[in-house]
Amino acid sequence: MPAPAAGAKERARAEALRREILDHERKYYVDNNPQISDAEFDRLMAELRDLERRFPALVTPESPTQRVGEKPVEGFPTVVHRTPMLSIDNGYDEEEIREFDARVRKLLAGRAVAYTAELKIDGLGISVVYRGGKFFRAVTRGDGARGDDVSANVKTIRSLPLVIEAEGTVEVRGEIYMPFKSFRAINAEREEAGEPLFANPRNAAAGSIRQLDPRITASRNLSVFLYYLTIDGREEPSQWGALARLRELGLPTNPHSRLCRTIEESLGYFKEWSDKRDSLAYDADGIVLKVDDAAERRELGATAKSPRWAISYKFPARQATTRVKDIVIQVGRTGALTPVAVLEPVRLSGTTISRSTLHNEEELRRKDIRIGDAVLIERSGDVIPHVVSVMKERRPRGAKPFAFPRRCPVCGSKVLKPEGEVISRCFNPSCPARVRESILHYARRRAMDIEGLGEAVVDQLLDSGLVRTIPDLYELEPDAVAGLERMGPKSARNLLDQIESSKSRGLARLLFALGIRHVGEKLAQTLAARFRSLGGLASAGREDLLGVEDIGPKVAESILFFFAQPENRRLIERLRKAGVADRTPEGPDGPGPLAGQVFVITGTLPELTRDEARELLEARGAEVVSSVTRKTTGLIVGASPGSKLDRAKELGVRTIGAEEFLDLVGRKR
Repeated sequence: MPAPAAGAKERARAEALRREILDHERKYYVDNNPQISDAEFDRLMAELRDLERRFPALVTPESPTQRVGEKPVEGFPTVVHRTPMLSIDNGYDEEEIREFDARVRKLLAGRAVAYTAELKIDGLGISVVYRGGKFFRAVTRGDGARGDDVSANVKTIRSLPLVIEAEGTVEVRGEIYMPFKSFRAINAEREEAGEPLFANPRNAAAGSIRQLDPRITASRNLSVFLYYLTIDGREEPSQWGALARLRELGLPTNPHSRLCRTIEESLGYFKEWSDKRDSLAYDADGIVLKVDDAAERRELGATAKSPRWAISYKFPARQATTRVKDIVIQVGRTGALTPVAVLEPVRLSGTTISRSTLHNEEELRRKDIRIGDAVLIERSGDVIPHVVSVMKERRPRGAKPFAFPRRCPVCGSKVLKPEGEVISRCFNPSCPARVRESILHYARRRAMDIEGLGEAVVDQLLDSGLVRTIPDLYELEPDAVAGLERMGPKSARNLLDQIESSKSRGLARLLFALGIRHVGEKLAQTLAARFRSLGGLASAGREDLLGVEDIGPKVAESILFFFAQPENRRLIERLRKAGVADRTPEGPDGPGPLAGQVFVITGTLPELTRDEARELLEARGAEVVSSVTRKTTGLIVGASPGSKLDRAKELGVRTIGAEEFLDLVGRKR
């Protein structure tokens, strides 16, 4: 059956939504000046997706919904650059930069020369072409003459607009990079999954942009800074003007560029950012000086490889050599055994480095790091220092490969390495090395929400012997807690009240709080809705688990393993005896009274936070989402509602006031 044709109203609305979303993307990613909340932005996107789903003819290549619209590709076609993407010569000291300046001024017959100074982003060179104001193609630098067409992947970069207000053919060039925050998160995920780690953000960005599946690229949170612009082959009169024109078009440029009238100003710019580069949220490995005037650049020309009008001045290397004094094993909350190199202290990027993670046993073996080895370490921005390589020619005689422990170095439990993974783990939940992090996780706001149970208090409880495992929290006595440093009777009573209140948080929160590997907050809610009690989940078989949405073999095995451990069964039984709710409020049988219904919350409720309201609805079987659609059962309306209320009225969705909501969930007033 053919899809219905869109009418004039639907076409106009889709176009208006595209313009509004693209405008907000520019305000958020380029101008750093968001004008609406994330939830409101999500609502606009959801409405546009719904329109395009119902009327496929409305979908356009430049629609913001198409940033991850392409299927995985077979490979990357090669494209010849209109003009070569030349490399830039490097300078490593002030003398080389002054020599460059002297050559430039000599070739320009002694004219005063201004330079545009830009941070040299350590990323992946890219050329992006727009035609008629619409994204057309993106090609990597490649060998300078030709590169790979990675258009589908570059379209996923949210800071790069898909539509600009410019006619003709516009080419822009720049650097795709990965922010440090994204780099740390991706490596943490890869380490947890037992995958090889990216060495640095540049490698991570390059690997991400060459993924055959654009959905993977989209998940990597890449960004881009642009510095080059031509329109129908014509350059702006100056580099400084080109950066201004890029910004006018809504294209992202680095905010720290500067117009320098003399070489002294340029050297001052280098000194400033050499000192400040650790404050950046991304990696910059130097600066680039470009003759500002375009006519002068054309006069200077280029060699076969590099322009004569530009030079990069590299920051001092953030590497150092030191020696491995020892290798120790740290045990984390999930039981992961992480080897750590204890180093002879060395100064690097203004910080004294004395330890470096070696990640896992496989990485330790691959690099063949031994006690006594001389090693090269590297630090990139705020990324944790890591060992780059071993200087094996300086290895002391008799140095032996490190013997990775087969028992937990803290509790003595047997260490296991799950099949297909590179991380060995201690699975004893009462292991002292795991207990501290486990308690902190258990007390998190989105877990059991025990206010006041922070790091300082947990450390005191553990050091004093009052707590050795999570269930011990429910056996604490007021006088003992009051005797801790900076507590007193009132603070102790408040903490114990919070611990008591946590007993009624519900099954979903308990499942998340227990820290079962691979069971996050959302999956915990799914498991609670499906199995209704901790006992029901504990007795589930492999096929029962695989029948649950979002659970694959790896997650199923993790859950089965958790409940198979005697230590975990004892912990759960102690929690049950302490009165911690281990089932959904309705009991193990039958769906909740709001099963199958979908709600959205807007505004501020007088007696509840949004999280509390969401939990009350979910505990009764309802689904809570962020956007109002025709499938929405009702909109819960508090004080100062947002545009969701207008959308609900437009769609005829039922609105529910605060008092009616409390009646709906059976909450007494």
